[in-house]
Amino acid sequence: MRHLFKLFVFSAVVLLLNPVILSAQQRGEGAFSIARVQYSGGGDWYNSPTALTNLLSFARGQVPIPVSETYEDVQIGSRDIFNYPFLFATGHGNISLTNPEMDNLRQYLDNGGFLMIDDDYGMDEYVRPLLQRLYPDEELIELPAGHPVYSIVYPFPDGRPPKVHEHDGKPPQAFGIYRNGRMAVLYTYESNPSDGWAYDEHSNPEEVTRAALRFGVNVLTYVLTNP
Repeated sequence: MRHLFKLFVFSAVVLLLNPVILSAQQRGEGAFSIARVQYSGGGDWYNSPTALTNLLSFARGQVPIPVSETYEDVQIGSRDIFNYPFLFATGHGNISLTNPEMDNLRQYLDNGGFLMIDDDYGMDEYVRPLLQRLYPDEELIELPAGHPVYSIVYPFPDGRPPKVHEHDGKPPQAFGIYRNGRMAVLYTYESNPSDGWAYDEHSNPEEVTRAALRFGVNVLTYVLTNP
């Protein structure tokens, strides 16, 4: 409990330091909302619609951070993305951004926003070039085992995200892009935690679902308690 209390106090301070989060707070909603990204290119951005709802419901019972139980769908080229401190994207195929959409996303991230991309199998060949185009001077680096996302609430002693689906049988990995010392993008590959969040849509062992939800809580907590 002491650990969670420290998180609550720390998050209250950090929320005042992040321009995107502060903007959301000033809208007077009382709780922070997250959004799922709509993108073009043919990929199924709408995949597993209950994933975020289930994660948010679980998170509200685990950590003292005010987050809404519902999420919104938002177009990546819209200025509405600035109303959300956390954007989530997933799918199985192509993801394509126009130059104006790329500029909008870059401005959002550079001003304190955060994007998590979860490859639900088939996105990797499109995601990596997109991120290179988004930040050509920044490297997509694998998170070290000691990164807070693996320990901030729940411990993941192996220093990897949970393995929810086998896909190609490769080890699960989490990559980040940093801007001014802050992780602005998280990309989960060969892991697919969002399928674990969507436990009412996908049949996974209980321990896998639990690990996926706990990892999601870690990510949410990390994002909302780091400027």
